[in-house]
Amino acid sequence: MRATTVSSNASIVPTKEDTKHGNYRWIICALLFFATTINYVDRNLMSVLKQEVLIGKLGWTEANYGDVMSWFYLAYAFMMIAAGRIIDRIGIRLGFALAIVWWSLAAMGHAISGAIVAFLVWRILLGIGEAANFPASIKTVSEWFPRSERTLATGIFNSGTNIGAIATPVAVSAILALGSWRWTFIVVGSFGFIWLLFWWAIYQKPENHPRLGRAELAYIQSEPSEQVVKVPWLPLLRFRQTWAITVAKTLTDPIWWFYLGWIPGFLNRKFGVTIAGVTLPLGIIYTMATVGSISGGLIPAFLLKRKWSLNRARKTSLLICALLVLPVVFAALTHSAWTAVFLVGLACAAHQGWSANVFTTASDMFPKQAVGSITGIAGFGGALGGWAMGRYVGRYLDAHPYNYLPLFVTGAAIYLLAFIILHLFAPKLEKAPI
Repeated sequence: MRATTVSSNASIVPTKEDTKHGNYRWIICALLFFATTINYVDRNLMSVLKQEVLIGKLGWTEANYGDVMSWFYLAYAFMMIAAGRIIDRIGIRLGFALAIVWWSLAAMGHAISGAIVAFLVWRILLGIGEAANFPASIKTVSEWFPRSERTLATGIFNSGTNIGAIATPVAVSAILALGSWRWTFIVVGSFGFIWLLFWWAIYQKPENHPRLGRAELAYIQSEPSEQVVKVPWLPLLRFRQTWAITVAKTLTDPIWWFYLGWIPGFLNRKFGVTIAGVTLPLGIIYTMATVGSISGGLIPAFLLKRKWSLNRARKTSLLICALLVLPVVFAALTHSAWTAVFLVGLACAAHQGWSANVFTTASDMFPKQAVGSITGIAGFGGALGGWAMGRYVGRYLDAHPYNYLPLFVTGAAIYLLAFIILHLFAPKLEKAPI
């Protein structure tokens, strides 16, 4: 057993001072980042193909698209609960490996689809596999990073969602230039198997890792050890802290998925942007979202370094993000495509900063043994909201194809509501009494 020491002056972000600790934990964070990137490339393919291929060539309606996407969210929702529990039981290394094999095969399976029902089946299977990504990643961060760095690490790996969204239209345009839309699913689905080789070669628990130095292990474990406890799943529902995280995710995750699933179509309908032309606008939107994701981790770290309480630092960060979402309403009103792109980008940046902080509240308020399960429960709520959003938005846009204003108004207001509810359920971000 390696010795650990308690440091009361741990660094907040990796700097030159951290060289005495080592930085191997950031390699683990990079693995999580690339897994999340691949996850979102696989997930976003249909949104990029929607307007010109699914609707234009295959004859889908907005409701068809919304229904297929909603089944993905429903499968994702129910599997988030199971995925978190499975990760807690069988461990991160094996659990994450099995998940990425499953979802990569499901992504490739879309290539043999023809009828809508076939897409629906493969979308369900994709949702089942992809549900493990965030429970596994959040649990990995809780094991590999001290509390002061967890929001930053979460923000970094969570920014993979944005890079995935940027990479998808680039990949689709390149593959469509060489072959049919079916090849897009085959090629991008294969990326997960490349990641798996690195994961299996590199990942171990910190205390068992042969490449992790004693000083860095001591730094990672520099906070008081938590008592090892078995945490049954159902009793977690008794705690206000569980509902604080779950309600926040249930209300705001569907807004993010609306941006992912319908912004390419919004830009096409309102401003005539095609698949070939959507790369730059989406690149700007999700580059801004990447900055927001990392900034969302830096803000509480900055405040904690200045001796703010965890509760005050986290809540201030969440409130800033909730306020920055508000201007997105004007995206539906402007006649300038680039103004709309900037406003949606700002909203996506604020969401990602919000998401990084909400994710990290799981490790703020629960022991490591329960983090996967809590993330799964909260993810279930978020995905269930995404299911409802998918079914509603598709039908709404079939009836009102050019009126996006009510959708953007909802997306602007919901974060302040979620902030108020989270604060009411967890006014001090206290540890759950497990």
